[in-house]
Amino acid sequence: MSTFEAIILALIQGLTEFLPISSSAHLILPSQVLGWQDQGLAFDVAVHVGTLAAVVFYYRKEVVELLTGWFQSLRGHHSSHSRLAWFIIWATVPAGVAGLLGNDLLENYGRSALVIATTTIGFGLLLWYADARASERSSLQALTLRQALLIGVAQAVALIPGTSRSGITITAGLLLGLTRTDAARFSFLLSIPVILLAGSYKGLQLAQQTEPVSWAVVLLGMSVAFVAAYVCITLFLKAIERIGMLPFVIYRLALGALLLVLFI
Repeated sequence: MSTFEAIILALIQGLTEFLPISSSAHLILPSQVLGWQDQGLAFDVAVHVGTLAAVVFYYRKEVVELLTGWFQSLRGHHSSHSRLAWFIIWATVPAGVAGLLGNDLLENYGRSALVIATTTIGFGLLLWYADARASERSSLQALTLRQALLIGVAQAVALIPGTSRSGITITAGLLLGLTRTDAARFSFLLSIPVILLAGSYKGLQLAQQTEPVSWAVVLLGMSVAFVAAYVCITLFLKAIERIGMLPFVIYRLALGALLLVLFI
């Protein structure tokens, strides 16, 4: 791919990974509208690494506390940090199982413009409903294992292209009574093991390939995805309480309508 294509695709991945607007819906547009080729496995791994590095760096202090608390819990010393760490681990299981069992099915049948347009609109409306009905009565400190698992099940649904991993997990968090900020925070922390698993799986696939890799394009994609994702997380968390989810819902509806037009 050209340098321009690499920058655009990395920007799309970095921005849409954490906004509730579906990265798959956006990544289909360059191929549908501009006729661009598939970005390739090496580039896919690179942008995953870039977005993972961004969320880990943003939450670096909390990640250290969670890891420290988790290791201490193995020795019998429990804390609020170890509790949240275990919740994140358990909430990751549904997506891991669904990915192993349904990945091939989704790759073969789930990436059409019609499927992505339908899920972009449908789950956008669900996000609007959750935000409009949000009680925001609970904080992340009061999160229960049951609630964490329900958010984890919602994350597994995000394997369907067009759903948006951040969108469906924030939706679930709002429906369970979390504040907008805490729903987004848990969604972003929950993304760390999922992106790590997905990136590792794709990395293993890449290691088995013999095709040459343009490392300059790979490094460019990783860097652009990192910057875009970090800026996105920062601005989104600052604005979420003020603007709510409606702007993202409207955007999803418009994007879904555009994809339907392209499909028709």
